Amino acid sequence: MVRRVYVEKKKGFDVEAQGLYEDIQHNLGIKGLTGIRIVNRYDIQGLDEETYETAKYSVFAEPAVDMAYDETMPGDMSSVVFFAQEYLPGQFDQRADSAVQCIRLMKPGTDPVVKFAKLTFLEGEVASEDVEQIKSYCINPVDSQEAELAKPESLSMQYDVPEKVETISGFTKMDDDGVEAYRKKLDFAMSKDDIIMIRDYFAKDEKRDPTITELKVIDTYWSDHCRHTTFNTKLTDIYFEDGPYGDIVKEAFQEYMDIRGEVYGDRQKDICLMDMGVIGTKYIKKEGLADDLDESDEINACSIKVKADINGEKQDWLVMFKNETHNHPTEIEPFGGAATCLGGAIRDPLSGRVYVYQAMRVTGAADPRATLAQTHPGKLPQRKITIGAANGYSSYGNQIGLATGLVDEVYHPDYVAKRMEVGAVIGAAPADHVRREEPIPGDVVILVGGRTGRDGMGGATGASKKHTEASISTCGAEVQKGNPPVERNIQRLFRKKEVSTLIKRCNDFGAGGVSVAIGELADGLEINLDLVPKKYEGLDGTELAISESQERMAVV
Repeated sequence: MVRRVYVEKKKGFDVEAQGLYEDIQHNLGIKGLTGIRIVNRYDIQGLDEETYETAKYSVFAEPAVDMAYDETMPGDMSSVVFFAQEYLPGQFDQRADSAVQCIRLMKPGTDPVVKFAKLTFLEGEVASEDVEQIKSYCINPVDSQEAELAKPESLSMQYDVPEKVETISGFTKMDDDGVEAYRKKLDFAMSKDDIIMIRDYFAKDEKRDPTITELKVIDTYWSDHCRHTTFNTKLTDIYFEDGPYGDIVKEAFQEYMDIRGEVYGDRQKDICLMDMGVIGTKYIKKEGLADDLDESDEINACSIKVKADINGEKQDWLVMFKNETHNHPTEIEPFGGAATCLGGAIRDPLSGRVYVYQAMRVTGAADPRATLAQTHPGKLPQRKITIGAANGYSSYGNQIGLATGLVDEVYHPDYVAKRMEVGAVIGAAPADHVRREEPIPGDVVILVGGRTGRDGMGGATGASKKHTEASISTCGAEVQKGNPPVERNIQRLFRKKEVSTLIKRCNDFGAGGVSVAIGELADGLEINLDLVPKKYEGLDGTELAISESQERMAVV
């Protein structure tokens, strides 16, 4: 049996509805719109009458600020203008998930299913074309869709049995133009030269056609996001434009070349952006000025060794720093992009078994006062990006319990091309909590944290592509939906010495998912994708291999 409850804030507490009304009036200027009401709709399955009545005003609504209606909204709904929106199938819905967790805490052993939708009521005389304009403004196709109004008979989802992973028949026999056409058809992030090289490898070395999973994994692992191909590109023709900054840049480059000579001597080393970024650290290390640097084969955050004063006793601790940019995901889905920017910054020190204590956020936006009419085609309005990103970041930070000491947003017209979203964190842990050893045959890799779903599918490759006006409607699954309570649980788990000292090596499930997280743990592994815990059935091998999330860790 499916029960339905509608929850609406009482007048004076309806801050979200008032804010949306002001936002729409500012950006759209809809004539005849006099007000907005927002109602949260929950469909619940798997609860008995007593548990439902208890949950109604302890999970779904608060008596002091909410009104709750069973099954139907009060009054005549025939002339009311409204629409409902929900997350796309496969997207993580934290509100519904939190409701399920609360019910399970309230009555252990219960296995409810909750589906959530938001209803937006438009008050006044609003023309039909204006209603459609408001819908398109409120419903971001990257992660949401318009929801059905009728109550379903069941919330049980029907999943197709995954088909056997496809082998790309004839791939090794394709000519250069053929593999390039296939690359474009599959929207791979790799280049034409890359896929030609892959074809030649499978033809000469493997002597077989690849599976789609193999191609997707290679595309993910070789993406600019994971392998930093742009930063590692060899620079051969370097010149400096005239202008106010030309001499400054030229002088800085010459300083870089002088330091290279001292660091590398006669050894040949490609000039690239990555080398420019790390040359300073290499120099101070060579000069003996970095004796506190903590070095290991683990690919986690920057780590240094310190003596910490703990209740008057000097102890050996590790301090880690990490920053994360989520410019692309925040541009197309502001709330989730900014939320997972913070979660992503936390996960790298966390994979180093370090507890994160503080953060800062530096962002760049164009003028958030610009109207929808002033917004470039294929872009979200700057106001929507700015407010949505602030809400996403603060939501994640508040739920995981992380203090952000600096929040600074820079406004400049050039950020209209692409938003800047940077999160940085600092964390620490006792040195004797962190064990780092080389994995050996027979070691076991364990997945810790949240389950795998379709959200975060192809984020690494998506962030590595050139984007067009169509990107906002084609990149939906690429933006992860953060689950801060799960990452908080991993933080608390790894903080226990008896747990962290069991771990020989660890990697997070950020960009690339299983294909990168486990692939970077050792030179060769056997991965049984059938054992990956799933949010729901129906995921095929490719999806299991590349789904990303900052709330999962792979530990040896």
